[in-house]
Amino acid sequence: MAKVGYIFLAEAYESVESDKAWMEKFGCVKIVEENAEDEKLRPEWKALLMSLERGDELVLSKFSNALRGTRELSYFLELCRIKVIRIISIHDKVDSKDEVFPALKTSDFLDMIGSLPAEVATLRKASTHIMRLRTAKTKTKSTKSRQEREATIVNMYNGGHAIDDIWAVSGFKSRSSIFRILRKYGITLNRGPHSGPIKKWNERKTPIIKEDKQ
Repeated sequence: MAKVGYIFLAEAYESVESDKAWMEKFGCVKIVEENAEDEKLRPEWKALLMSLERGDELVLSKFSNALRGTRELSYFLELCRIKVIRIISIHDKVDSKDEVFPALKTSDFLDMIGSLPAEVATLRKASTHIMRLRTAKTKTKSTKSRQEREATIVNMYNGGHAIDDIWAVSGFKSRSSIFRILRKYGITLNRGPHSGPIKKWNERKTPIIKEDKQ
């Protein structure tokens, strides 16, 4: 028989460290942590359920932290009944052996089951919101970085730097990218072999005039 803990690392879940400390104090030989990115598939949770043996003890932070709805709860309880797995849920104050926590009243257990879908939905919504904000922050940072690079190119050219020098610090793989940025900001070439407004390639081609045959 082994004691094992499980924690889903939801973005909005703030009791991870205290739950891990509780599990370690209880004697868990292993604490499985599921990353927030794997919320839908839960590979660690599925692997853990497959590895449980008869008589093991499974410690959860909370039922809504481990399970994604009442259907999964039903399957989970049936699995634990067949394998005689002891279930402990820290924040639900549930112990299937009624030792760690006082015996849960039937009304309290029914309330816990009834509130499970709402708690799961709240956890997902908060986690999704935080991940969306992080993504938006990353995009903003990327946009700012791009604007700063373009500003550097324009400022260097206006400051008299050679195209090759600008290219060296720009990070672009092609010199043509430098001309593209200068054209974007309406910069007029004023030195070297280049002069005048920067035109697009199809505008720079000299039309071929065919001679009339007599």
